[in-house]
Amino acid sequence: MTNDQTDSLEDQSVNSIVVPEFISYAQNFEDVMLWRALKSVEKGFYVDVGANDPIIDSVTHAFYLKGWRGINIEPIASHFHDLQKNRPEDINLQIAISDQDGFLELYETEVRGLSSASQSIANQHKEAGISIVSYDVPTTTLTKIFDEHAPQNVHFLKVDVEGFEEQVLKGLDFERFRPWILIIEATLPNSQIKSYAGWDSYLKDMNYIFVYFDGLNRFYLAQEHKALNSAFEVPPNVFDHFELYRFVQLREAYDALKMKSTEGE
Repeated sequence: MTNDQTDSLEDQSVNSIVVPEFISYAQNFEDVMLWRALKSVEKGFYVDVGANDPIIDSVTHAFYLKGWRGINIEPIASHFHDLQKNRPEDINLQIAISDQDGFLELYETEVRGLSSASQSIANQHKEAGISIVSYDVPTTTLTKIFDEHAPQNVHFLKVDVEGFEEQVLKGLDFERFRPWILIIEATLPNSQIKSYAGWDSYLKDMNYIFVYFDGLNRFYLAQEHKALNSAFEVPPNVFDHFELYRFVQLREAYDALKMKSTEGE
C-alpha cells in the first residue's frame, strides 16, 4: 500500500467518525449510568457534594454541557475557583457538609481527590507517605443547602467525601427532600474495601432502594422513582453510545497534529 493510499484511508477514518451520543468525564462511568436513567429529563438538576475538579473525573460535567444545572459543594479553594471559572451557571459553594452547622478540620492532600474530613483516613494517607495540610472549614447541612438553593426536583445527589458520607447523608431531611437518585462512594479511599455499613440501612429506612454497585459507588433510587430500576440492570456497554473524554482529547490532538503536518507539506 502506498503512502497516498494510507493517508486516504486515514482521512476516510477521521471523516467517518460518528459523534457519540454522550461523552463521559467521570472516573468510573457514573455519568453514563445516570444519563441512561435520566436522559429523558430536560434541564435537570443535580447536587454534587465533594465536587472536586469541574471537568476531570467529574460526574456532573457532561450534564452541565447538556443544559443541566446544579449545586457544586467543594471546600478546597483551588477546586472551588476552578468550578467558579468553568461552571458559571451552577451554584458553587466553598463549604463542607456535615450533620450540623459549625466547623470541622479538613485534611487536604497533595493528591487530587483524597482530601477528607476523616482523621482516620488522613492518618492512613500519612502512613502511605502522602503530604497533608489541615485547616478548619465551615460546615452546614444539606437540608439548609436544599432549602436555600434547590428546586423541587433534584434528579441526582452525588456524595464523594472520602469517608465522611454518613455525616453528610444524616444532614439531609429525606422526608422533605427526595433526590430521585443517590450515588455515594462506598469504598475506603483508593481501595476496594467496602465502607457503607454506617449509612446503607439508614437510606433504606428513608425509603431508598439499592439498585447498583459499580465497584466504587452504590446507587439508590427513591421508592417513588423505582420505575428507573431497569436503567441499572447492566453495566455501561456499547449500547450506551458513549465515548470517554480522554479518548476525545487524544483524537483531537491527533487531528491537530495531522493538520499541522499537512499544512507544512
